[in-house]
This record gives sequence, C-alpha cells and structure tokens, in this order.
Amino acid sequence: EVQVVESGGGLVQPGGSLRLSCAASGFTLDDYAIAWFRQAPGLEREGVSIISTRDSSIYYADSVKGRFTISGDSAKNTVYLQMNSLKPEDTAVYYCAAGTWLSSYPADDEYDYWGPGTQVTVSS
Repeated sequence: EVQVVESGGGLVQPGGSLRLSCAASGFTLDDYAIAWFRQAPGLEREGVSIISTRDSSIYYADSVKGRFTISGDSAKNTVYLQMNSLKPEDTAVYYCAAGTWLSSYPADDEYDYWGPGTQVTVSS
C-alpha cells in the first residue's frame, strides 16, 4: 500500500526553524515526485516545494525560496522540508503528497497519495 506520513510540525517563534519529514512506504522515492503543499484557514491550498529524486529536479514557490530547503534520503525513503526564517504567514497545515510531476508548478491533481498533514504555527 502506498502511503506518505508527515511529522515534525509544531509551534515556533518568528525567525525560528522547523524540519518536516515525509516518510514514504509502498514505493521508493525514485517512483514518484514528492511535493509539499500547505493550507491556512480560509485560504486555498498552496504548493510549496517539489522534489524528484529520479532526475534531481527541485521546485520552490517564490514565497519560500531562500528560506525552505527540500531534500530526499533514499536510504530512509523520506523527504525533508527544512524551514528557516519562519514567518507568521507560514502558519498552515502542511501536507506531503506523492505523484507525477508534469506541470511547472505544484498542481495538486497530479498527486495521488496524500498524508494526513502536520500543523505548523509561527507565533510569538
């Protein structure tokens, strides 16, 4: 069974850091691209970052470029999202998803397998 599960969310002060993990099972990282999306209350879901370990491709949304870093550990079958210089507007539920990266941006209909999400709250 293909599954992805997020962990690592929490409460952090502005300017702080968190590292989210997306543990994959039922497939290897070379089989699917892994994307991180987030959704804040009252707002549409936003694609944050994508990694394809098969061809070493990476995407970042402009809103996180220079602050977030996505990486994959094939031995652990896990993708990480290192989030630095966090801002209150980064507060959201963060989801990882596995799928086929076809568009130049994170298109959520290209991702078939979604985790339950992990809450990230940036507040003083």
